[in-house]
Amino acid sequence: MQKLRPPPVSLLDRYSGTGFAPVYATRVTVRGGETGHGRASGVARSDDGVLQVDLRLPPALGGPGGGTNPEQLFAAAYGACFHGALQLLATRNGIALPSCSVEVAVRLGRDPVDGHHALQADVTVRLPGLQQRVAEELVRATERVCPYAKMVRQGIEGTVRVVVTEEAGDAAN
Repeated sequence: MQKLRPPPVSLLDRYSGTGFAPVYATRVTVRGGETGHGRASGVARSDDGVLQVDLRLPPALGGPGGGTNPEQLFAAAYGACFHGALQLLATRNGIALPSCSVEVAVRLGRDPVDGHHALQADVTVRLPGLQQRVAEELVRATERVCPYAKMVRQGIEGTVRVVVTEEAGDAAN
């Protein structure tokens, strides 16, 4: 088994191109499962098969629990990205963070703007042993480079595409 290593600090190097330049892409497909409803009984599977999770409604939404949900997946992704960016910035600045942690609390709630639903997310960064000023500067810098923090603050570019097929088997494409 190959020894795990952190990514190179060069990921922090500024890009000066004129358009979005992807450095990694993935695809996750969600199917509806037993109820035909992705959130209630779905399965989320990545294109490489490494991620495969059962999706279930949590008890707070009237479900049985027993699986993960979109809010947990978002919180995990946001926390992992923020933690990674934080570590890269600390490494570049010669700061050791042996026991830092990032906790992301995500809430699904009713949106008074349109009457539907919205998400709120709060990030708590624990940096034991650092001076308060250094910790705050490091976290503020991380907010500027972490793609998830940027997405939460600025939104995200994307599209929604509709594909209608005649056979259920075509849905995998």
